[in-house]
Amino acid sequence: MSIFSMQNSVSSATTPTLTRLNLWVMSIASAMVVANLYYNQPLLGKISADFGVTEAKAGSIAMVTQIGYAVGMFFVIPLGDMLKRKRLIMIDFVLIIISLLLAAFTTNIFSLIVVSFLIGATSVIPQLLIPMAAHLSKPEERGRTVGFVVSGLLIGILLSRTVSGFVGEHLGWRAMFLIAAGMMFVLWAALFFLLPEIEPSYKGNYKSLMRSLVQLTKEEPLLRLAAMRGALCYACFGAFWTTLVFLLEGPPFYTGSDVAGAFGLVGAFGALGASLMGRISDKGNAFAVTTITILLIVVSFIIFGLSSSSIIGLVIGVILMDLGVQATHIANQTLVFSLQPEARNRLNTVYMVTYFMGGAAGTYLASLAWQHWQWNGVVVVGLVLSSLALLVHLRFLKQNRNK
Repeated sequence: MSIFSMQNSVSSATTPTLTRLNLWVMSIASAMVVANLYYNQPLLGKISADFGVTEAKAGSIAMVTQIGYAVGMFFVIPLGDMLKRKRLIMIDFVLIIISLLLAAFTTNIFSLIVVSFLIGATSVIPQLLIPMAAHLSKPEERGRTVGFVVSGLLIGILLSRTVSGFVGEHLGWRAMFLIAAGMMFVLWAALFFLLPEIEPSYKGNYKSLMRSLVQLTKEEPLLRLAAMRGALCYACFGAFWTTLVFLLEGPPFYTGSDVAGAFGLVGAFGALGASLMGRISDKGNAFAVTTITILLIVVSFIIFGLSSSSIIGLVIGVILMDLGVQATHIANQTLVFSLQPEARNRLNTVYMVTYFMGGAAGTYLASLAWQHWQWNGVVVVGLVLSSLALLVHLRFLKQNRNK
């Protein structure tokens, strides 16, 4: 018997049935909340001009938001195994709204960086909803269920840039944070009435809960694989989207934040295609297909390198990159949720903290690369990171075949 089965006991309360309405609510909520992390990216050029700072300095806003998200996940998401899930979500919504309002009224770049960290740290609700969906679903449908909710999250990530770019171009960057705060209030009210409650399964204290994260990481090699694979792929994602607005604002494009944001619509097609990964994972073909999806990311950066002055080339690259990144992510989370049912929130914490630290690292490396070598530097960063992800994946497969 493992340490976790001795420490934890499942509540005797009846598990709610996952309805189609519940699933749609979780997917839409995930999309709307995760969008808070990405509204700033098409607005970085305008923020840079407004505060009179360099593009690299403005780019740190995106990086700090990702770090905040990772910190929030580390300290908040494990509580989903110990506290009532819905109650935790309702409290967190209040903190999100306060953070967004503070961002709208910041007076300098330093305060905006601090508030961006808070936005990231509070916008962790999707990572409570995804394990909830996995917990309520039937085992044979878990991949499809996770894929459905994650697809909503992915579309929220991509369309957030479209909305933000349009609002920033016509109403200013501050208006986007005010609008986001209003949407969070409406969503809070909707979830209060429509989201089911789940009784906690962990019976220990917070200290032992956090200590168990280390034990889980040591015990589960598949968790370590998924975390490393995900971090490297998401680093590629962050590297591209953080610097795209700088590429499009310069020659030969000379476009605004609205055009950079519109690329989110293109990426949404890749995210929709990635939802099929959940169905494939249910059939047991995830490892073979994940090899292909990581290869798509490598190919996308080759295309980006050849398309620094071609909108069509960038569009093709975006579709391939988003399909690869998001399909790999769905496969990773489906794998993670299959490991220890009583510890799903903690497993997801280890995976997602590593995942978003990878995104923050990719954002940071790409910002530096842009400052020194412009777009070619960003492409090299993406190629190196995606190639490392492929090597990690293939090495794990080789090691397990040799056992």
